[in-house]
Amino acid sequence: MRFRSSSSSSVDEENPYWMSFSDIMSALLVIFILASVILILQLMEIQQELEQRQVQFEQEVQELKKAEEVRRTILDEAVEALRQRNIRVEVSENHTVLRIPNDLLGFDTGAYELQSRYESTAREIGEVLNAVLSQEGRLDHLDTLFIEGHTDNRPFPGFMGKGNWGLSTFRAISLWQFWSTALPEDQRLDRLMNRAGQPLFSVSGYAATRPVNTQQLTEDELRANRRIDIRFTIRRPDSADYEATRKLLDAK
Repeated sequence: MRFRSSSSSSVDEENPYWMSFSDIMSALLVIFILASVILILQLMEIQQELEQRQVQFEQEVQELKKAEEVRRTILDEAVEALRQRNIRVEVSENHTVLRIPNDLLGFDTGAYELQSRYESTAREIGEVLNAVLSQEGRLDHLDTLFIEGHTDNRPFPGFMGKGNWGLSTFRAISLWQFWSTALPEDQRLDRLMNRAGQPLFSVSGYAATRPVNTQQLTEDELRANRRIDIRFTIRRPDSADYEATRKLLDAK
């Protein structure tokens, strides 16, 4: 009986390491298949994330274009409505700023208080701003409206050493405070909020640092730089979204 062994037994006896080698190769094959499946799943996830980012990016770009369109419409409507009231204002070349010349507000040299004979014009400007901003959906596209004070380049020593910086800022504050008290309650600009629930309006002063006329020799050139600007800033996508999309596109 001991001479009737099977051929497989003979092979095993002649190759004692054959079975363990086969097991190792089988295990390696399984590991390779699992690793391949994991890699494929990871690549699918990256592709899916990239597609989602691309869709989000395109949506943000479209929203940005819509915001720019809304801003342009608001400014154009404001200029036209004021023109019909015989109030001449200007819009900057890039359609971001409504420029109110000092002739309409009458701030005396070195003074920041709004004079009573200019209050009617100032009130009408506030009424028009309220009308064009209050239309449905427009505030969703805006971030902040800055009431900016500007002066000419002649030095002013007042405001406890704050000079033209203080003068320009106080003029912006003066106009804002006038609107906050002179307009009817249902037209008050301080009730307007942006999409994040923050007050829409803010004030700032630039002294002589942003002239519309860089040459300031004549009285007309000086006068043009003494002004109030209403700067319309729009709501923009988070820069982190742009950065994440860029990294995914680079890695593709």
